[in-house]
Amino acid sequence: MLRYSAEQVVFQEVPGEVSLAYTITGCPVGCKGCHSVDSWPVGSGEQLTADYFAARLAQYRNLITCVLFLGGEWQPETLIARLQQARNAGLQTCLYTGYDDVSLQIKQHLTYLKTGPWVASLGGLDSSSTNQKFYDLRTQQLLNCRFLAS
Repeated sequence: MLRYSAEQVVFQEVPGEVSLAYTITGCPVGCKGCHSVDSWPVGSGEQLTADYFAARLAQYRNLITCVLFLGGEWQPETLIARLQQARNAGLQTCLYTGYDDVSLQIKQHLTYLKTGPWVASLGGLDSSSTNQKFYDLRTQQLLNCRFLAS
């Protein structure tokens, strides 16, 4: 069962989208300097059940364009089920992972994918030296340039 420590509507994490974002708990990556250390403990947070998620999607209908999961790839079956729910509601989907890649089974349910662990000395997506990559999986286009200040 996916569990989350935070749920919020965000505007910057997925370029051009208004996203309902879930910080999934139980992250096994453990990046030094992580801003979501509170999400690391396995079993912490609230359950993201199918019914609760459906209610949130209905509540935000016509207000959001995307659902973003900050983690969750370590529970692929449940993550895929929530991604399918979002897609069935007509929404784009995105996953932020600290890994360099995720399985094809997950990717086929994603519109966008951010890969790579947080490395403080390299910076995040708004840094030209970052190790992280943000892709539009429909086109395989790297969108890191959309995070850089002009």
